[in-house]
Amino acid sequence: MTTTTRQVPLLDLVAQHATIREQVLAEVLPLIDSQRFIMGPAVGELECKVAGYTQSRYAIGCASGSDALLLAWMALELGPGDKVITTPYSFFATAGSLARIGIEPVFVDIDPLTMNLDPNQVEDALRRHRNVWAIQPVHLFGGAADMDPLLEIASRHGAVVVEDAAQAIGAEYKGRRCGAIGAMGCFSFYPGKNLGGWGDSGMVTTNDAALAGVLAKARLHGGRTKYIHEFVGVNSRIDTLQAAVLKVKMQFLDAWTEARQRNAARYTSLFREMNTPVGLPAIAPYQTRHVFNQYTIRCPRRDELKSHLAAQGIGTEIYYPLPLHLQECFADLGYQKGHLPESERLAEEALSLPVYPELTGEDLVYVASHVNAFYAK
Repeated sequence: MTTTTRQVPLLDLVAQHATIREQVLAEVLPLIDSQRFIMGPAVGELECKVAGYTQSRYAIGCASGSDALLLAWMALELGPGDKVITTPYSFFATAGSLARIGIEPVFVDIDPLTMNLDPNQVEDALRRHRNVWAIQPVHLFGGAADMDPLLEIASRHGAVVVEDAAQAIGAEYKGRRCGAIGAMGCFSFYPGKNLGGWGDSGMVTTNDAALAGVLAKARLHGGRTKYIHEFVGVNSRIDTLQAAVLKVKMQFLDAWTEARQRNAARYTSLFREMNTPVGLPAIAPYQTRHVFNQYTIRCPRRDELKSHLAAQGIGTEIYYPLPLHLQECFADLGYQKGHLPESERLAEEALSLPVYPELTGEDLVYVASHVNAFYAK
């Protein structure tokens, strides 16, 4: 007797596109005919929509989520000699954006349950380091970091909080939308995000009119008027094509988020019913809306499990195999293995499973059953 291997990729953007193809083409084809690809009307329209959705006064589009972070630090006029506290358990851009303009990242370990920056360790880091002007939490995998204590600590030490919300559009902390809680919020619209374009793009949100004005100029080489430059900025405009695509996709974002939440809840229920020996994602009481950009479990024999699932046609990913403080490019900061044990332990145990909206109930059972079967051998 033969068994059929089901194909369940980590993400299926083709399936998503099939459901909205006509709506997107209706927006994109006139734009192609107009040839208005740089700062066309769709850019401003998208910025207004994102500002409203994130409960922010302003939203400034840019070329990528990485650039969103870079522009935020430029707007705060931070550079060589300055330091920013952040998490070592994140995508490289979280710290790379700092180092790119000479800011030193100060890595603080994570809360092992939420996988986000641990506020209890931030105060100690502020006492040990001078010239720390900002704290940068990451709302990892779509779950909010614990913002109130971070804001309180930052206020007492004369620092600001900049949110890396690249994975968390629509996520909420105590009913407040991520990206509108700190001084600025930085979003990515990379295709694999919950709201993803047809390429790279990003956005910075803020409630501060002065910061919004600086950001709008910084993305245009430091000026609003062509050929007139108030300071040295960068070329980081959001393409009108991306704005047009994202504007259509925003109509479906809440429904997609609800599907991700249902899929995550079903996984958790299945794993509990099966008594599968894996660590399940924890939702803290303050995470009043987790948007599940990823469904990440903690697994014994993680690499073996990943290979087992691949053989069954199941896509998975390791976010992230090496914490930032142990990356070669940050060796001069002096961190060693063992300095941030929770991040290091998570890097050895974390495995993200498919959770995208188009998964069927059969897909979810198939994935959970094969995870459980691996440990039952």
